[in-house]
Amino acid sequence: MYDLLVVGAGPYGLSIAAHAAAAGLKLRVFGRPMASWRDNMPGGMFLKSEPWASNLSDPAARWRLDAYCATQGVTARHGEPIPVEMFARYGLWFARNAVPEVDERTVTRIVPRQGGFEAVTADGEMVGARTVALAVGVMPFVEIPAALRGLSPDLVSHSSHHGDLDRFRGRDVTVIGGGQAALETAALLAEQGSHVRVLARADTLRWNDVPPPWERPWWQSVRSPQSGLGCGWRNWFYAERPGLYRRLPEPTRARIAATALGPAGAWWVRDRVEGSVRVRLDHEVTAARAVPGGLRLEVAGADSFETEHVIAATGFKATRDRLGLLSGELRGALATVSDGSPEVGRDFESSHPGLFLAGLVTAAGFGPAMRFVYGATFTAGTLVRGVRRRLHTDVPSGAIPAPKRQGAAVTVRR
Repeated sequence: MYDLLVVGAGPYGLSIAAHAAAAGLKLRVFGRPMASWRDNMPGGMFLKSEPWASNLSDPAARWRLDAYCATQGVTARHGEPIPVEMFARYGLWFARNAVPEVDERTVTRIVPRQGGFEAVTADGEMVGARTVALAVGVMPFVEIPAALRGLSPDLVSHSSHHGDLDRFRGRDVTVIGGGQAALETAALLAEQGSHVRVLARADTLRWNDVPPPWERPWWQSVRSPQSGLGCGWRNWFYAERPGLYRRLPEPTRARIAATALGPAGAWWVRDRVEGSVRVRLDHEVTAARAVPGGLRLEVAGADSFETEHVIAATGFKATRDRLGLLSGELRGALATVSDGSPEVGRDFESSHPGLFLAGLVTAAGFGPAMRFVYGATFTAGTLVRGVRRRLHTDVPSGAIPAPKRQGAAVTVRR
């Protein structure tokens, strides 16, 4: 039986695995490394985060993004976005150097067993482990507006469902959303010759500012410090103090989780959208139906219209019920916050002893950093310490009560 089974091989899963291996744990890692970055983002996209805020985490900080870039003859510079393809290759390089062998098979089911858990792979192998770290990324939590659900994937898709956009060349496409995913997708579509429009519920688009220089007068740094989530003391707190964030009163955490770092476009995509993409603000789709050649959209306060395809860049909603690889028994036993995301303790342990969670699904507990690669460093070190405590505790399985605190799940618009 393994000490730890890591399910997921994106930035969080690989970082957890690197820390667990360094701690000497008997470890098994499942997942296709960097799968969503390799398969679910079109070529031509860039990381919104700064290069120095996009490192995967190993205890010695040897396998950083800038170190990988140097091996490719590229300098990772502050204020210069990194192509998504390069970031994906960096993750593979990190996996080769910092993580034991990754089993690329898919885990289809995790069930509780005496003394731990049993994972079942797609080809039927059963693997036992005393603890599990679930780092499944964002794909289980895809959110599509209610008005668009149930329509054929030929007519409606999510922005994360496209590894490329070639199928839309010359076609009429409507993108729903006002954040980075919507705006960058629209820019790429326009640049390849698609007829594209953006519908956004907001009455104005928000754009992130050009980041200030890394070297600044001390008084500017004190007034508005740099952080992995942007400038300013609030962003610094979210980025650098997730452990303290968890101690905030529940109403405060819920409010911040729902509002902080909302939908906005990166400064470097603005010129590619303005003047090239039709943007309709204060528009919300209320109904949709298939028609010959596409679908007709009904829009609140505006005339209906037809389009060939809708791409919903409407983010991800992390709820317990979407963790479909957990057995019904295990999933149903997890304590949740008020709107359905799992509650986690100080070490990212769920209410079921030995089951640890990582990434977006923990944002309601540890704050906005968990929505970004930057949160992987805090998560990996903290979670592995929690695993080691769990492995060495004498408390019988099931003796720890479920947390009683309530809060809010998080909807992320990328």
